[in-house]
Amino acid sequence: MTKKNLLAACVLAALSTPAFAADKAPTQLQSLEARIQALEANAETLRQQAAEALAAAQEAKAALDAMKAEQSAAAETAEVEAPAPATDAGGANGNAFNPAMSIILNGAYAHNSMDPGTYYRSGFPLGGGAGPAPQGLSIAESEVSLYAEIDEKFFGQLTLTASNDHGEDHIGVENAYIETTSLPNGLGVRAGRFFSDIGYLNSHHAHTDNFYDRPLVYQAFLGGQYGDDGVQLHWLAPAPIFLQFGVEAFAGNNFPSGGGGHGGLGVLTGFVKAGGDINDNTSWLAGLSMLKSTTVGAEDGFSGDNKLYIVDGTIKWAPNGNLKDGGLTVRGEYLVDDRNGDYTAPAELQPGQSPLDQAWNGQRHGGYIEAVYRINRTWELGYRFDKLRADRTGPYASTFDPSRNSIELSWLNSEFALIRLQLSHDLPNPFGSDNVLTLQYQVALGAHGAHAF
Repeated sequence: MTKKNLLAACVLAALSTPAFAADKAPTQLQSLEARIQALEANAETLRQQAAEALAAAQEAKAALDAMKAEQSAAAETAEVEAPAPATDAGGANGNAFNPAMSIILNGAYAHNSMDPGTYYRSGFPLGGGAGPAPQGLSIAESEVSLYAEIDEKFFGQLTLTASNDHGEDHIGVENAYIETTSLPNGLGVRAGRFFSDIGYLNSHHAHTDNFYDRPLVYQAFLGGQYGDDGVQLHWLAPAPIFLQFGVEAFAGNNFPSGGGGHGGLGVLTGFVKAGGDINDNTSWLAGLSMLKSTTVGAEDGFSGDNKLYIVDGTIKWAPNGNLKDGGLTVRGEYLVDDRNGDYTAPAELQPGQSPLDQAWNGQRHGGYIEAVYRINRTWELGYRFDKLRADRTGPYASTFDPSRNSIELSWLNSEFALIRLQLSHDLPNPFGSDNVLTLQYQVALGAHGAHAF
């Protein structure tokens, strides 16, 4: 090929190349646009999935927060008589072993303006645990409790107490009982040694009280608290409110009974309790009880039939029903003691006590009312008024009716520890008054269930 022909061929090739590229450009642009649209679609899908995941996470967090709030509220307002016991030896319920254990340490300093050794109460002998607190430093009633579910049908509890009575130490068995947990139709049975469910305060351990000492009427008619060896049958009725009925039979070894009656069944009791909510802030509980004692040679010299009638009522108010953060509790009980029997003068007479054997037929009365204001989680302020009415005839006849006013201020460092300052003005007889200043400490060690209503 000549040089002229070769040059012509190159020129033709150069002129034809742009035309070919121009033919392919639209196809390449269309492919690139399709890829861009696919990427944008994928990005939108990812954005939607991320938004859905975020919304689901927010809903889950809100549900978890609500569940925690419900659990916290339930834990604060739950009121059961005994803590839920451990279900197995390795469980974390209350303690790392079965049974769970709790210890209550209680102590006080008391200054009495009247000598406790010469103290007496007109119309009412100081039987059982009645009488003023010992002068100076002392341990109050401290206790060690063991409790657990025995199996799927029974629960058991043992409570040992340590106390000091005017310089003498006492160790005792306060509770030692088993109780059914699975009987049908709301039925339950308890057997062993336990506090009777009559009234309100009687079934409660002393460390749950709002005041350092028991009301005068409990001291006068029950020796502070009636507990004994016995058996109880109770029934929780299927009602829209709390409604419970119960009967008990006891040996009658302790005050106010003297034991020995009816072949070792000296005391029979019956009670009915009802309660419920008035609204979200207010709840109530009321009860009617009777204790019948067939007594032989009681501590106060009585033998015969003794009937004790009790009516009690409690109202609690707190925002949303949560008393831990503040609220008001008002409670009262009234007792009537009816005696029909004989009096035998003891060898050692108390002041105002008759030295002559005689019939003892009559009635004595008494009651108390208390109001406790929970200021916040740390402070609590309470007032209580006690009144007794003596029998005008009989071996303890008196025209003077004892009374007492008490005020207390409690500092609660936590639900496990408190320090209480209490001042009482006591008028036990017509010849003097007893002004008592008490400083009490109380701590709980180990598992301890919420207190009853």
